[in-house]
Amino acid sequence: MDAVTQQQLGSSSMKLSRGSRVRFGILMVISVSTAINYLDRANLAIVAPALSADLRLDAAQTGLLFSAFSWTYAILQIPAGWLIDKVGAKLAFGYALIAWSLATCAIGLARGFGVLFGLRLALGAAEAPAFPANSALVASWFPKKERGTATAAYTAGEYVGLAVATPVLAAVATALGWQSVFYLCGGLGLAWAVVWLTRIRNTPKGHPRVSPEEMRLLADGGAVVDTPKHDRASWSDVLRLLRHRRMIGILIGQFAISSTLFFFLTWFPSYLVRAKHFTLLNAGFMASIPYIMALIGVFFAGSWSDRMLKRGTSVNVARKAPIITGLVGASVIVLANFTDDPALIITIMSLAFFAQGMSAISWSLVADIAPVGKFGVTGGLFNFIGNVGGIVSPLVIGYIVELTGSFVGGIGYVAVVAAVGALAYIFLVDNVERLQTN
Repeated sequence: MDAVTQQQLGSSSMKLSRGSRVRFGILMVISVSTAINYLDRANLAIVAPALSADLRLDAAQTGLLFSAFSWTYAILQIPAGWLIDKVGAKLAFGYALIAWSLATCAIGLARGFGVLFGLRLALGAAEAPAFPANSALVASWFPKKERGTATAAYTAGEYVGLAVATPVLAAVATALGWQSVFYLCGGLGLAWAVVWLTRIRNTPKGHPRVSPEEMRLLADGGAVVDTPKHDRASWSDVLRLLRHRRMIGILIGQFAISSTLFFFLTWFPSYLVRAKHFTLLNAGFMASIPYIMALIGVFFAGSWSDRMLKRGTSVNVARKAPIITGLVGASVIVLANFTDDPALIITIMSLAFFAQGMSAISWSLVADIAPVGKFGVTGGLFNFIGNVGGIVSPLVIGYIVELTGSFVGGIGYVAVVAAVGALAYIFLVDNVERLQTN
């Protein structure tokens, strides 16, 4: 700890002598921002039945629109990680939020497949810095024993936004047209960008409201409280990460986690309407139930993981057990192929998405294993591979539906990929500890 940090520890405001909790305010801003992030990538799924009918798009074209987001999002993950390591999470995420909100508004103006496809590519490019930035902030603002819960909190933002907004946006689309959904979501993001840019700090060091007690808690608990020095960005950083077996296992697991997630973010409402004959409005309300269950799942997994750590369980077990349990549980989605009962379908999907939510705390591993000064590029690589799943999953499901006229094969694909992800964590991920790449 350098002299500046020592001075902060010794002379911070007396009015915060009881110990500040600034990190939780930072986490709140991250969580709301993540909710907006996921709402803007998933709102297409909510209005897809109406939009596809209006613009006369077939299932393959709809699948391409769902997948297009992930093409640029995935490709730009590693460059986005370098950007975060260079300029910091605050600016990288803040300006990205403005850019993707403008792209969201523009989607409401689109009147053809080509324009929609281009805007979905732009949306994916703009959102690329989001999750690597989140991971970098958690590594700086939370000690290891709180990272599972912190990761669960911002990851839960994915599901909170969708659980609350899915029925609301379905009602808005029914009443005002599908275009209004994009105007509403984009405007919300532009307003929130002001909050992000004024409230977020990259690290606790120098923050005027961080007390000596909180700074000591963070520093002693393994948080990166000062801005680390960064080497020049290089593809060799990526190659060095890929030499580690545990990194390969985590990447395979993230491909599986994202493949399951992207079914719910893209095809799920259309699945309810086209395969199970729900109305758009009913699908919007019923689809919110699995999102709520996923929210519960991610908080359950985060708190379970951190409780195990506090009780002395090894970090290997504490981090991996919820993820493996979640991936195995997500494979129960295949049972939906054997019933047409609406209540049973929603129950199965809720259980599968609860389990998927559990596995989503995998982002806590990035904060745990990323080399110091390489949080951005590690998170970028992690999210790149995950979003290859986001590219593949909607396309595979779309083409299966187009070729067979049924979702049966698509649901089976999701279940198999989830099981493979669980096996990768069991057999490839060994010690959960910070990687050395020098």
